[in-house]
Amino acid sequence: MVQSKSFANRLATALIVIVMILAVALALMPIINTIAISFSTGTAASSGKVAFWPVDFTLSAYQKILKDGAFWSAFMVSIARVVIGGGLSIALTVLMAFPMSRKTSQFASRNIYMWTLVFAMLFNGGMIPTYMVVYKLGLINSFWSLVLPTAINVMNIILMMNFFKGIPSSLEEAAVIDGASPYRILFSIVLPISLPSIATITLFTVVNYWNEFFNGLIYINDQTKIPLQTYLQQLALQQQNMTQLSKEEIMAMSQISSLSLNSAKILVSMIPVLIIYPLLQKFLVKGLVLGAVKE
Repeated sequence: MVQSKSFANRLATALIVIVMILAVALALMPIINTIAISFSTGTAASSGKVAFWPVDFTLSAYQKILKDGAFWSAFMVSIARVVIGGGLSIALTVLMAFPMSRKTSQFASRNIYMWTLVFAMLFNGGMIPTYMVVYKLGLINSFWSLVLPTAINVMNIILMMNFFKGIPSSLEEAAVIDGASPYRILFSIVLPISLPSIATITLFTVVNYWNEFFNGLIYINDQTKIPLQTYLQQLALQQQNMTQLSKEEIMAMSQISSLSLNSAKILVSMIPVLIIYPLLQKFLVKGLVLGAVKE
């Protein structure tokens, strides 16, 4: 009986491992294919000969990127958007979630604001009203049109609020006895032990700002101000006119195609997120408030 249970456990473990390996393989296949295309010649990429290994290995696509001013301009806009927008979003989220986590005896209007947040989360104003608001505020073709419309995320506020609620009340009570103000409690006590939650919200915010492209399409008219993902989205819609190419550019087409060039640009655009995620990952596995208070 014991042996049969042991065999069943090993079989179940083996099946789980196989399923996980297949899931990981399915997730990695598109990325590996994109990497292979970016290192292949234009002829091989355009003819569909590239699968998971480069054909006629070349660095032409990456050499082309280094000379592409429009790509790097869009890249820097996205970097600024993530830094400024992410910082603003985290600050507003914390400042709103902290009072919302207090009891009604401490914040009498809490329930009114809470229901307002829930209503805003369930019922969106829509694209046209949002565009009209952005237009009336004079933000069209402005960098702030890429930041402000998505600066507040109700789900992030709720996640942060619920985390603040889980912090032992004895910490706040001890601070109040010592004469600490609400701002002192927030910045000196609550935030230092809230790093796991802040790291999670930061990761969500950074990925959202980095990957969002639609605002750049509808709010930005100047091509020098569009974010990177909007730039990459436009690449799929552009058709290159061979009659406008010089002889040297036509010769270069044999070494690089729009497919391999776009694949290389997509891979470069993935680098910041791949760098940021491991840095924040270490906070996600830490205990939330272990050791914060001893009873």
